[in-house]
Amino acid sequence: MKVIDTVIFDLGGVLIDWNPKYLYREVFNGDEEKMEWFLNTICTYEWNMEHDAGRPIKEGTELLINDYPEYESWIRLYYDQWPKMLGGPISDTVKILKRLKQMNTYSLFALTNWSNETFPIAKERYGFLNDFEGIVVSGDEKTRKPYPEIYGIILDRYKISPEKAVFIDDNHDNIVTADKLGIKGIHFKNADQLQEELLALNVKL
Repeated sequence: MKVIDTVIFDLGGVLIDWNPKYLYREVFNGDEEKMEWFLNTICTYEWNMEHDAGRPIKEGTELLINDYPEYESWIRLYYDQWPKMLGGPISDTVKILKRLKQMNTYSLFALTNWSNETFPIAKERYGFLNDFEGIVVSGDEKTRKPYPEIYGIILDRYKISPEKAVFIDDNHDNIVTADKLGIKGIHFKNADQLQEELLALNVKL
């Protein structure tokens, strides 16, 4: 078994609970059907991902309002009240990160799809983000997971050997790319499952 010396974490869905439903459930007074329609039709996952890949939020917002002017007020809320989408740290996973940090055996990094305009809010709010030796934010790099380019950026910038690294992400597509590049991927579902898979790779906790 190859010796792992680097652990790379995704952030949203692994260490940080982020979900636009937290905001729009409030906006639509708990009307789940209306909320689901809006997030699946207007302010979609794909639209948000363009900002994660570096598109300016103002530009993306105006483009969407141009397409759906009747929903302007709801569209603007997406980023005007974006902090309400942050549900807090995923505490059991943060505990794993903290244990790895205390051991001082592994290099710890983060690779996240995140707008560079909103990431500073998370950086200020979650102190555990300071536990990483480096964080690669897609919005800064103008590319995103699952495109191979962003994996190359973190590997090159921090001199990481892919065969000695493990990458944790809740999105299966992102894991597929990591595996193709020789990085051992763990498709995150919960902290217990993550711990088991890390121990199976002889990553000591």
